[in-house]
Amino acid sequence: MQATLLDHDDTATTGDTTGPRGEPVTADEWAAHLASAVPGPQTAAMLGLLERGQLSTTGRIDALKAWERHTSWIQAQQVGLLADIEADALDARPDGMGWADYDWDFACEDVACALKLSGNTAAERLAVATALEGRFPTTVGLLERGEICYLQAKAVTEVTGTLDPEAAGGWRHGAAQDAGPVVGQTRRALNRAVLQADPLGAEVRHRRRREDRTIWHRATEDGMATWTAFLPTPQAAQLDAAVDAHAATFGDDGRTLNQKRVDALYDLVVNRPAGEATAGGRSAAVVQVTVSLDTLIGADEEPGQLKGYGPISAGQVREVAFAPGTIWRRLITHPKTGLLVKTDPTTYKPTAETQRHVTARDMTCTFPSCQMPAHRCDLDHIQPFNHENPQAGGATEPDNLMPLCRRHHLLKHRTAWQVQRNPDTGEVTWTAPTGHTYTNPPQPLAHIT
Repeated sequence: MQATLLDHDDTATTGDTTGPRGEPVTADEWAAHLASAVPGPQTAAMLGLLERGQLSTTGRIDALKAWERHTSWIQAQQVGLLADIEADALDARPDGMGWADYDWDFACEDVACALKLSGNTAAERLAVATALEGRFPTTVGLLERGEICYLQAKAVTEVTGTLDPEAAGGWRHGAAQDAGPVVGQTRRALNRAVLQADPLGAEVRHRRRREDRTIWHRATEDGMATWTAFLPTPQAAQLDAAVDAHAATFGDDGRTLNQKRVDALYDLVVNRPAGEATAGGRSAAVVQVTVSLDTLIGADEEPGQLKGYGPISAGQVREVAFAPGTIWRRLITHPKTGLLVKTDPTTYKPTAETQRHVTARDMTCTFPSCQMPAHRCDLDHIQPFNHENPQAGGATEPDNLMPLCRRHHLLKHRTAWQVQRNPDTGEVTWTAPTGHTYTNPPQPLAHIT
């Protein structure tokens, strides 16, 4: 059974934390052993054997993984202590004094001082610990065994905190542990599960949250500032698309892509006269939403996928789909895997159809830790294109193409990193020079299992 981030009745399995007598021996062997061992007091006592000067490059990666697993184990112990501290503070409150009207409690102050945290951070740590201990003991178990990190456990409490009590009480869906090694992927999987668990409640919560939309700014160092907007995700996607479209008109003038996007935003808001159309017209701003036909016509309430943002509710999908000027493009998916069916371009440069296909399929750079949107990436041939004999291999078709941001494109071609893509599952596997492998799972499209 695959472990999940949310509560179920699985029982944790433990393994022997030591090998046969005399094994492991070297620092590298200890690092490899501790990188996969269930963390605990006994294995923690062995971490001192991982002397940096005695580790090879491969051993250092294994040692890093071992320390990270034990960091999760330590944080699980802290979760239990924080939950106990919060419970003790609630039990110690005198009756009849209106404590519920206060926005603070003394547990928060104790934790803030003891751990040298701000009050807000301490309150957040206490709230997360109380939710994990009270509602998600299996998630705490995964954290204690080093199978997830604290930020993934925290995401469980934050994402599910939006559910209504009735929906939360009966909900046992969640993101599988292999949904993605990155916290952002875990959060998107959880968001999708929440939308599936309570689609009607999601619409109510969305309408309520729309009332909170706002803009704020904060001054930072060296005469700079952060300018932030809180708004519905479809509007945010439209803003992104409009900024990208305007930035593309600047040409190659020495500015980076991020610098052009900031300047494009400023130009659109401040310098463009009222009523003047954006360069290229409104159609230049493209927002991509992938959704099943059943959801589109209202036959079900499965969430859709908004490119660059993740899952959105069925109601938001239909709002975008039926807005004036929307263009629909049919994407045919495999009935079992949900992967897009390939096309057959024959030239080195991908056709527009192939570009749309790969961008819609992968959505982001396919390096496991990267979330650069696919439309800002290069389309790279996994098996190199044969310019002398195009029929000999390296075809320009979706199964042999993947989006890579410029950094990871250079990584693939200028270092010993290697990459493979499974055309049946859509999984992309990267192999580091140390021999460690990292798998990037396919992005969910309209097909829901």
